[in-house]
Amino acid sequence: MNPTASPLAAITEDDIANFLANTPDFFERHAELLATVQLSSGHGSRAVSLQERQAGLLRDKIRTLESKVVEMIRYGNENVLIADKLQRCTRNLLLTAHARDLPATIVSELMAQFAIPQAAIKMWQVNGIFSDEGFSTGVSSDAQTFASSLTAPYCGVNSGFEAAGWLPEPALVMSMTMIALRASPEKEAFGMLVMASPDAQRFQSAMGTEFLTQIGDLAGAALTRLLPHVVAS
Repeated sequence: MNPTASPLAAITEDDIANFLANTPDFFERHAELLATVQLSSGHGSRAVSLQERQAGLLRDKIRTLESKVVEMIRYGNENVLIADKLQRCTRNLLLTAHARDLPATIVSELMAQFAIPQAAIKMWQVNGIFSDEGFSTGVSSDAQTFASSLTAPYCGVNSGFEAAGWLPEPALVMSMTMIALRASPEKEAFGMLVMASPDAQRFQSAMGTEFLTQIGDLAGAALTRLLPHVVAS
């Protein structure tokens, strides 16, 4: 051991930091230090006072909070627009007099309100008077089983799904969503709604499906008018 070594040589930055953290009244006893301490500005090599640095950190936090508020407002406005479009769809479905017109009305409303390039509806186990309609033919048992297996809307690429073939131009389908149609959540599916786009990013697996689920609930409820237990018009 070097007898001439200063005891301060053993003090580290961590020791100083721990001392200040555990001695909150230090700056009360040495208040004059707060006015003389110089820190890096955080935005270059310029030195600033402790008060200036704290003010800068506070401004950064305020800017971050402002950007989050702006984002929340934007999402809120988008949700209001979507809700308005759903309301218009609902109104036009309620105004549809004849049950056999409902599938076409739902498809046209969704395409118009939400700028969907392609959409189609297929149903099975419908009232016999609708058995020859285009919306109730051309559905395999595999597609019916697949629809019943959906507990949430499928969103993603077209991996050769049969439902893509229900659309007017299946070759243009790059992304799609498939939504099971049910009378209520616990019931078996009696149909499926498919919407598609040539944009591969339009329907992504990671996207939220809350509004798609609402669309499925709305369409499913409306289309129960075509089921066997309902007196059709």
